[in-house]
Amino acid sequence: VEDRILKMRRLFERFLPTRGNDGRSKDSKVVVGIAAMDKKAKSKQMNQILHRLKAYGEFDIIIYGDETILHKPIEEWPLCDCLLSWHSDGFPLEKAQEYAKLRGPFCVNDLPQQHSLLDRTQVYRTLVAHHIPVPKHIIVERNGLQAGEDPEGFIETEDYVELNGIRINKPFVEKPEYAEDHNIHIYYPHSMGGGVKRLFRKVNDKSSHYDSQHSGAVRRDGNYIYEEFLATGGTDVKVYTVGPRYAHAEARKSPVVDGKVLRTADGKEMRFPVLLTPQEKEVARQVVMAFNQNVCGFDLLRSEKGKSFVCDVNGWSFVKNSKRYYDDSAGILRSMILGAVAPQHLAAMPTPNVTFSSINPSVHKQSQSHLYGLEQDDAALLMDADEPDEGLEGELASCIDDAEIARTDQRSENDELRCVLAVIRHGDRTPKQKLKLHTTAEPLLSLFQKYKDAKGKQAKLKSPGQLQELLNITRQLLHSWERPQEETLQARPSAQHHDPKRGNVSSQDVSANNATSNAAAAAAAAAAAG
Repeated sequence: VEDRILKMRRLFERFLPTRGNDGRSKDSKVVVGIAAMDKKAKSKQMNQILHRLKAYGEFDIIIYGDETILHKPIEEWPLCDCLLSWHSDGFPLEKAQEYAKLRGPFCVNDLPQQHSLLDRTQVYRTLVAHHIPVPKHIIVERNGLQAGEDPEGFIETEDYVELNGIRINKPFVEKPEYAEDHNIHIYYPHSMGGGVKRLFRKVNDKSSHYDSQHSGAVRRDGNYIYEEFLATGGTDVKVYTVGPRYAHAEARKSPVVDGKVLRTADGKEMRFPVLLTPQEKEVARQVVMAFNQNVCGFDLLRSEKGKSFVCDVNGWSFVKNSKRYYDDSAGILRSMILGAVAPQHLAAMPTPNVTFSSINPSVHKQSQSHLYGLEQDDAALLMDADEPDEGLEGELASCIDDAEIARTDQRSENDELRCVLAVIRHGDRTPKQKLKLHTTAEPLLSLFQKYKDAKGKQAKLKSPGQLQELLNITRQLLHSWERPQEETLQARPSAQHHDPKRGNVSSQDVSANNATSNAAAAAAAAAAAG
């Protein structure tokens, strides 16, 4: 009999209300504290997630508010079992750390690690230490140096910067050390026209400005990161994580393109969801683990060479206007918080009268699918008990079978269209502007041989590097064709031709103009070879 009782207790002890050291029932609601500035804690995105979290019926949520956070001592802050806290402008991060150390709640995002997120140099060092791919870069620190003084081993030329033998060629990106400083510069080489593109926080519909008159000299008023500029096809990818196993990604137009912000009809920046590759999903997991930030965002550069690099980690970030993301986030945070604070809650579904209908009637069924998934996991744990008697085992197995049937029926009703893939070609075509001619210029023929296709009939020059190579060849040909004409003009007088508008025009001028026209035509023909 005692053996039978022991087996039954091991099976069902999770469902028995027990009391903790503080005398409170372990089945009572979990208190979640929100220690963040009101602008963030009461934002639309945060409210969407908190409403869904509260609808489970297992949480009491307390928003501390700016008055408490800024003006009251930590001893007067409310008590909580779980703390959601993150840095933003004006937030006393050290004070929040002291509170967490005093009360010892479960922190979804590690507070001490948030200091490193405010320093880009520490972010890059952490990424490198955890073998997370980042662009090739150097960190130039001027701590303790005179204004304008360079550290030992730093070299700057017209086309590159170098530190201790590591060279970063232009175009390169210059980032300030302080992560909240968004005045980022991109320096271009002389061959691309020189100048600097200044990136900044969005102002109306502008996010960057090109300064063609800039000298090209780097800034020397602080610590900076210099990294190679990666061509990404005109888009940036923003990744939002909730725990190490969930990542939502969106693409937007890169501010590097032309500085114009694309907006939707309601004024929001235009973004569209993208699918992450298995390698990028692993990078998302590594970022979460490296910085101990379960809820965070980071920027991903998808290089045209086929590899992705992390170029920034932002800490606590939310997706805007995505109900699916809010549903997923609430379900994952519930599992995360209960697993750390009240694991006994994971074995049971929330009370039946608790639904998400107050938020959106269509969300209720989705929330139930989350709960069924959790119930299934816990049922599997219960089945791992030591060999209960046949009657008890049969009864429990029967219950699980019924539950599995219910889950199957529920999921079949919850089929959801997640993605539509389409191949679309526009119907409008701009007439092709072609110039066809014959050329015997060896540099142009060599360029064709270098980039011709498998059939050997055409060469398509599209990338910046290929077009730059064509431009260089064109300039060389123009120079080589014009120089003999100039020497001829200087060597002898030329016959004069009268023009009523221009006066006298030499025959050599006519030949030189013809040579120049032929060179330009040859370059145009090569560019239009595709």
